[in-house]
Amino acid sequence: MAVDQEARTRTSAVARSSLLRRFGAGGTDGNEELTAITAVVLLALLAALGVTIIRIGALLNEHMFIGMLLLGPVVLKMGSTGYRFTRYYTHNPPYVKKGPPELPLRLLAPLVVLSTVAVFATGVVLLLGGQSLRNPWGEIHKLCFFAWVAFMALHVLGHLPGLPASLRASSRARRSERPWDDQGAGRGARAITLASSLVLGTALAIAVIPLFSAWHR
Repeated sequence: MAVDQEARTRTSAVARSSLLRRFGAGGTDGNEELTAITAVVLLALLAALGVTIIRIGALLNEHMFIGMLLLGPVVLKMGSTGYRFTRYYTHNPPYVKKGPPELPLRLLAPLVVLSTVAVFATGVVLLLGGQSLRNPWGEIHKLCFFAWVAFMALHVLGHLPGLPASLRASSRARRSERPWDDQGAGRGARAITLASSLVLGTALAIAVIPLFSAWHR
């Protein structure tokens, strides 16, 4: 019985290890691919959000809905870049070999993160609190938004030249995934991760729709 239990434990450990390898397949190229594809999705959603800002009076509901939906992919983007940051500064060999982003982009990154957190946090406060919090949180949200747009514009412009190469990383990631690794399960895991972030963001946006009415009273 003890031998059987030990065998089952060993089999379970191997299965967990295999699953982790599948989700981590692709290495630095896989991380780059996930970051780049998430960035493209974010740019499309931010463009839609920009349209609602131009006509905020008529499209306030759409503005709040897209803002909440964005939370999913925004967290994913911060997670993928944060993972690369952590792996590099903990001296993981593949990430050290790949190297960090250019120095100006590294210096800009904390400002992008802080302004992103600020603009979404103040937006959530306004949504949950209703018009009673319009002053001063409305002004704070606007100031955070202007700072965020400025930092994000520099961030996007800095990364835009390398975006095509990052998207081509998918082919390198596929080559780095082993044939026996469930036909590139790392690629599938990245697709599932991105899709899940959009589904969770959409679910969150739908859940708070009843709060929109407070802004039309």
